[in-house]
Amino acid sequence: MASGGSAIRGSRVGAGPMGEQDRGFHADRVAVSYWDALGNETVRYFAANLPEEEIPDIIDSPSSGLPAGRDKENPPSVAKTEPYKTHLAYVKERRSEEEAEQLLDDALNQLRARRGRPTTN
Repeated sequence: MASGGSAIRGSRVGAGPMGEQDRGFHADRVAVSYWDALGNETVRYFAANLPEEEIPDIIDSPSSGLPAGRDKENPPSVAKTEPYKTHLAYVKERRSEEEAEQLLDDALNQLRARRGRPTTN
C-alpha cells in the first residue's frame, strides 16, 4: 500500500471550513463596461456598495494595450507610436564633420571660459 501526504481519502487538498460565501465570491457586484479606441470591450466587476466616484473612468485594456474608457461614444484616441528607426536611419541623421568640429570647439571654449583660460578660434 502506497501512502503519500496526510490528506484523508476523498477530501480536497486545501479545502477548509471556509466556503466561497465566506470569501466574498457571492457578494453583490455591478458590471462596468469599458471600450478602447479600437472598439474592444472589457468588463470589470466592482462591489455593488462601492460609490460611483471610486469606480475608475479609464483602465488599461488587455485586448489592445490602449487605455479604455467608460464612454463608448467617445473612446480615448489611439496612442501615437513612433515608427521604429533602424541604425541606418540614425546614421543618416548624423551631423557632417564640419558641424561636429564646430560643436566640439564651442564646447571646449565654454569649458575654458569657465576655468578662466583664454579661448581659441
